[in-house]
Amino acid sequence: MSEKMQVTRELFDEVMVPNYAPSNIIPVRGEGSRVWDQNDNELIDFAGGIAVNCLGHCHPALVGAITEQANKIWHVSNIMTNEPALRLAKKLTDATFADRVYFANSGAESNEAALKLARRWALDNHGSHKEQIIAFKQGFHGRTFFTVTVGGQEAYSDGFGPKPGAIDHIEYNDLAALKALMSDKTCAVMMEPLQGEGGLNSPTNEFVKGVRELCNEHNALLIFDEIQTGFGRLGSLYEYIDLEVIPDILTSAKSLGGGFPIGAMLTTKDIASSLKAGTHGSTYGGNPLACAVGEAVMDIVNTPEVLNGVKEKEIQIRTGLEAINAKYNVFSDIRGKGLLLGPVLNEQYHNRAGEFMKASADHGLMVLVAGANVIRFAPSLVIPNEDIVEGLAKFEQAVASVVNG
Repeated sequence: MSEKMQVTRELFDEVMVPNYAPSNIIPVRGEGSRVWDQNDNELIDFAGGIAVNCLGHCHPALVGAITEQANKIWHVSNIMTNEPALRLAKKLTDATFADRVYFANSGAESNEAALKLARRWALDNHGSHKEQIIAFKQGFHGRTFFTVTVGGQEAYSDGFGPKPGAIDHIEYNDLAALKALMSDKTCAVMMEPLQGEGGLNSPTNEFVKGVRELCNEHNALLIFDEIQTGFGRLGSLYEYIDLEVIPDILTSAKSLGGGFPIGAMLTTKDIASSLKAGTHGSTYGGNPLACAVGEAVMDIVNTPEVLNGVKEKEIQIRTGLEAINAKYNVFSDIRGKGLLLGPVLNEQYHNRAGEFMKASADHGLMVLVAGANVIRFAPSLVIPNEDIVEGLAKFEQAVASVVNG
């Protein structure tokens, strides 16, 4: 076998498209909530691969599931179905409002399927005038051209030519604005039940229930994008369960595969009937490897032990962040829920979330940002308490280094 190539961060700039600007750290190995880089430096992982690695790195059950499936069959395409896909779909429908599942490979693809289904359903049931999709400013729904246009951040959708039409945006939590905008032309309202990328904005109870009522009133579908909030991240299998608001379509990805690429769109039997044979598809969607891993994730996450653990760990992290803030006075608020938490920087540290992220990495902690003013934590749902303690200690060192210049 040929000798392995020397890989450095510089190689990225030589061979990769420059749409990312990755850190200089190249992780090579992970176990649980710890990661080691090329120089064997250890980091605590509070980023979770952007809320993906819900059981940490190399969880034995996931390694076992993928290894077992890898020795059976990898790919057959959707000309045939496969056992892992059907098992996972059954477990998802048994645990949710949904009767039907469509598998994709990512969150964006799941949202693309949801939006296409909503438009097709409206055409089938109400006619071509019913095409308006309403979404929310600061929302994020993926990077395909349809999903990035529905997402409420123009910086991501501008500059690629004419956008898909009949899409409108209003402020999150503004029920009056939604009421004013909706009509019999509205086909769907798409929302995150807690905005992730847009700054960890929680909905009010009145807002989320009001959105459901307005959708009922106007015969519009309510689409919940639970790609970041779902699969235990906020302490329920899906956040709609906690909010007691049932959507018509729900999308899931990220934690669903625990690190293996998979996405799913869940809906009812009646709505699903609009995606007749040939109307939508994916070569890899429902791939046996992905679904075998997804099933193993579900068997662990959808248990009282893990879901209750998320709520306990949230309290531990919040308490730790409050103690750090009492010393350094850098945060105005701690947003989020479960293990999707975000300290918000106060006026004095405005627009400096990136500095805190870099300082954290320098002190051996992986964190994220959610916009320029929010530092985002999305650790493993089963992160050991001692790793939380150590991670918060590293975060305190990072905060101190930024404060002290």
